[in-house]
Amino acid sequence: MWVFPLRSFTRSGETRILCPPPRAVVRMAMLPFSSGKGAKNLGPFSTRSCGFSCLIASFFSLCLVGCPAGEDYTPPDLIYHYKDFKVGKNPTSIRASDFNGDGFTDLVTTNIQGNSLSLLMGTGDGGFKDQRIITACQEPRSVAVDDFNLDHFVDMVVACSGDNHALVFLGQGNGTFLRGAQYAVRRTPVSIATGDFNEDFLPDMIVALRNDKIQVFFGMGNGKFRVGPLYEYGDTPTSVATADFNADNHLDIAVSNGGPMSHAVSIWLGVGDGTFLAPKDYRTGKRPLSVSFADFNSDQTLDLLVINGEMNTITVFLGNGDGTFQEGKDSGGDAGPNYGVAQDFDGDKIPDVAVVNIQSASISLLYGKGDGTFHYPPRHYPTPHAPFALTTLSVATDRGEQPGLAVVNNASSNVSIFLHHGLKARQGEDPASPS
Repeated sequence: MWVFPLRSFTRSGETRILCPPPRAVVRMAMLPFSSGKGAKNLGPFSTRSCGFSCLIASFFSLCLVGCPAGEDYTPPDLIYHYKDFKVGKNPTSIRASDFNGDGFTDLVTTNIQGNSLSLLMGTGDGGFKDQRIITACQEPRSVAVDDFNLDHFVDMVVACSGDNHALVFLGQGNGTFLRGAQYAVRRTPVSIATGDFNEDFLPDMIVALRNDKIQVFFGMGNGKFRVGPLYEYGDTPTSVATADFNADNHLDIAVSNGGPMSHAVSIWLGVGDGTFLAPKDYRTGKRPLSVSFADFNSDQTLDLLVINGEMNTITVFLGNGDGTFQEGKDSGGDAGPNYGVAQDFDGDKIPDVAVVNIQSASISLLYGKGDGTFHYPPRHYPTPHAPFALTTLSVATDRGEQPGLAVVNNASSNVSIFLHHGLKARQGEDPASPS
């Protein structure tokens, strides 16, 4: 019988908890000993100031979930921490696009404490120019990008959680934006996504609201929107995402519900006219914070990826192709997962998952097996304080290179760039040269 001692030591104000799983494979979680400084309190889904009880809970959850039976596996070391870039105060979301049409990937962050957006214009070699600050609204929480006025330039829409609006910015194609219209929502928008829900070939948007509602807006093709249906359902939505789950060519939506009465992801099947059928819930781990999609078992059907803020797990739901999903499969990562993305990082044509862990100040890369589960252990990379969200990153839009990651760090107010090791061979080359 195993006896699991709680071993700890402090370094730079942090405590590391060692969780030895079976076969003596050691798992390490790095947790803040105190509430720390600089982290923005983001309400009921903040992992800040949870104190000793959170430390103990994270220890036991990692032992029970994050330390599965031993596996003869060494995760590949495929990315490296390249550089950090300053952004506005307490960033909460990040998107990648080419805002100035130069073929290099740019980034935008929402800065919830700074009431601003930060634009980082890419230089094509993994670096970025100094931020451009755009005054936005009160407590911008998340951002989506699309072309709302059909001028072939990237536009943005921001969920303004502090003043209950969705705010549009129209791109000019040179990295600058004009402030567009704003649309009242009630209340506390936390996540926003775009798509053509009524199939008029114009981009629409959908906003998840903290008070158990989702609001649809229909695009008019000129950068403006008209109000669509309002649905009241769920328990404290935390994210919304769009895809076609049942292959009927109508966009569907998925909403994660992080409230204590739900712990579920809701699937809304689209009809094609901008309305949705009554949702079906799938039970997740505790406090689901984000939902996204990938085909984890290579059956040409989209599956769900849910990041659970408590018990330090992610859940994969394999799709059946008809808009329904199988029972979720949980996998462990590191302490305090907050957001995740799916991408093939190791080139085996099987989606992997990258997760930011706000408590352990790390990224976890979980490499897929092709059946909706992941190899153990994951590969962990340290980050600055309170990594909050991330996006995959290809430094140029047309090279077909292996993706890296861009991570927003809430307490450090910066973006960390992790490049794929495949990019090292190009250091010193002309950034515009093809691969």
